[in-house]
Amino acid sequence: MQLWRKFHAALIFYTCLPVSPKAILDFQGIALFAPLIGIFIGGAIALLDLSLAAIKPSLDFIYLRSVLVILLGLLITGGLHLDGAMDTADGLAVTDPSRRLAVMSDSNTGAFGAIAAIVILLLKVIALAAIRDHRFWILISVWSWARWGQLRAIMAYPYLKASGKGKFHQADLAHWQVWLVAILLIIMNLAIAWYLQSWTLGISLAITFIISWLTGAWLARQLGGHTGDTYGAIVEWTEALSLGAIAYLL
Repeated sequence: MQLWRKFHAALIFYTCLPVSPKAILDFQGIALFAPLIGIFIGGAIALLDLSLAAIKPSLDFIYLRSVLVILLGLLITGGLHLDGAMDTADGLAVTDPSRRLAVMSDSNTGAFGAIAAIVILLLKVIALAAIRDHRFWILISVWSWARWGQLRAIMAYPYLKASGKGKFHQADLAHWQVWLVAILLIIMNLAIAWYLQSWTLGISLAITFIISWLTGAWLARQLGGHTGDTYGAIVEWTEALSLGAIAYLL
């Protein structure tokens, strides 16, 4: 029951789905469920992709399919992570490191934030359109690993604000839990590669793991730690860069 309450809380926090709580929810430690939410979101958009392909399998339709798939993912999250990526871009654009957190906290979107959003969405759509095979499994894997990258950053780096929407994520999060989730995701990727008999796909999905790790590490190096905004940036950039890498390799 307690695990269900935490998952329910994670679903409410990370998505805009109309799920109404019927009991007091526990938001402590919900970050551990973020990769599972990623599997759920990845599965939802992958099912839309399959449905659209069944309706009109022509490759001339693949760009529109990809746009609709990416937009559904954005709709499910309510732009939560994309907003963080935009704020992070605005902050990193400031040459004075002491002002970066203040700029990131500003609700107004700057030019660099808008550019970052455009680049992320374009890269996702174009890369996904270039992937012709195994799209269902790729979407599930990439969306889950992107949130594992967020989970690892929560565990590994200091939170830069005294309080904030991401501060509570570090509570009750143990190192072994983060690595257990990673092991489970690796097993899932190996099972997918074995089932599809495509070790090239397995290698591609392994690159997603590396990208999720390095994105969080790079942002921490630039800022000295993380905030709720950079957690969102990890998710968005991991998804975009991973799809681009997979499109190139497959």
